[in-house]
Amino acid sequence: MPELPEVEVVRRGLQASVLGHAVRGAEVRVPRLRWPVPEGLEASLRGERLRAVERRGKYLLLRFDSGCLIVHLGMSGTLRFLPRPLPPQRHDHVDLLFGHGVLRFRDPRRFGAMLWHPSGAGDPAAHPLLAGLGVEPLSGDFDGGMLYRATRGRRVAIKQLLLAGDVVVGVGNIYASESLFRAGILPGTQAGRIGPERCERLAAAIRRTLAEAIERGGSSLRDFVGSDGASGYFQLDCLVYGRAGQPCRSCGAPIRTRMQQQRATYWCPRCQH
Repeated sequence: MPELPEVEVVRRGLQASVLGHAVRGAEVRVPRLRWPVPEGLEASLRGERLRAVERRGKYLLLRFDSGCLIVHLGMSGTLRFLPRPLPPQRHDHVDLLFGHGVLRFRDPRRFGAMLWHPSGAGDPAAHPLLAGLGVEPLSGDFDGGMLYRATRGRRVAIKQLLLAGDVVVGVGNIYASESLFRAGILPGTQAGRIGPERCERLAAAIRRTLAEAIERGGSSLRDFVGSDGASGYFQLDCLVYGRAGQPCRSCGAPIRTRMQQQRATYWCPRCQH
């Protein structure tokens, strides 16, 4: 699933390719995504100029004067700008037509979403999909003190807390494992037992890991590509994720793995405590 770095890479690509351009039309070939694509989407968007491309967690927010298009890439979705569009293939579900090309939403599993939030409905941040999201990890609101306060009394494993998204948003499975390794914290540690110093280390590790992943174009394990079709390369630099049985790059101990709530977790038994 595309996580925060991948969605941020897409956002930056769209900002460079379609920001300020007007939508000439839309073609919805398959409206049955995770939630149905709203009827009348073309009428809502036709002639509208894209004013901003934002991100909230794993959601893309394409802002127009008349409203905001909320996009989620689901498990396998991509949102690519094609200056010379090819004929649509089987899983190419929605096209937004611009004068200089096409913005194409592709989603083989159809777990993604494309929803319209009209300006009359208020701030998109109050949308039910966005209202309960946690703090943005790359914002000034996220630091060790905030993480320490949010974890008091929490008995859930720290990795599961990071993935839940109600404390901090967008730290997906890869980046949670990598951040916990960098902070020297075992993934199964109860969140409420992590002290202020370790919370500071973990918050810094999360910020550093996500920033590096963005600079590397995200992680392309299966389907992910950026808005220009380029793959990400952060997975080549992973210290623990996907390296079960291989020697730790810090101490040489074999990296271990197990499942936590149907997600693969990776850690070093020596470097993490």
